[in-house]
Amino acid sequence: MDQNHMYTLPALPYDYNALAPSLSEEQLRLHHTKHHQGYVNGANAIFEKLDKSRKEGSDLDQKAIARELSFHIGGFLLHGLYWENMAPAGKGGGGAPSGELKKQIEKDFGSFERFRKEFVAATNSVEGSGWGALSYCIKTGRLLVMQIEKHNVNVFPAFPLLLVVDVWEHAYYIDYKNDRAKYLENIWNVINWKTVNSRFENAKKA
Repeated sequence: MDQNHMYTLPALPYDYNALAPSLSEEQLRLHHTKHHQGYVNGANAIFEKLDKSRKEGSDLDQKAIARELSFHIGGFLLHGLYWENMAPAGKGGGGAPSGELKKQIEKDFGSFERFRKEFVAATNSVEGSGWGALSYCIKTGRLLVMQIEKHNVNVFPAFPLLLVVDVWEHAYYIDYKNDRAKYLENIWNVINWKTVNSRFENAKKA
């Protein structure tokens, strides 16, 4: 298959050890090179199946293919957002939002502390594997917390994603075992609010 028509694993915007101690080098390296790579491989394998079946004129189970492709593409895209909305503590990561995002959070949630409480509650209570996300409703001009199961369930269609936090166990099990709450407590030390604010400003322009 043409390499230009395949997914490839994006490089991280920092070294594997840059987010320690919130996320260790071992945790980050395995998450990126095994799990994110797995979604790259999965999506590309389906593209190859589709190309082959169309060339040969053979049939595939379209329901299963569509579901599987949604899963792998969702995993690929969400991980890309996740890496980018983190940064080393003290070098862009941590602290609190500023600018237009800060104003909007205070307008919609009352305070950053209230937003954080709601975001953690939604993210920590994802059933099984999934994500917590901050999204923006362009129609109403409201920030909304989105709870995503797996990579593709309960998604608000076409809502821009401003901040995503992975709560599949592969995101934290080396460092935190099964303590999702502790992981969510420490992830705030590396959230890159500059990136989240930039996504928000772009969403408003839309």
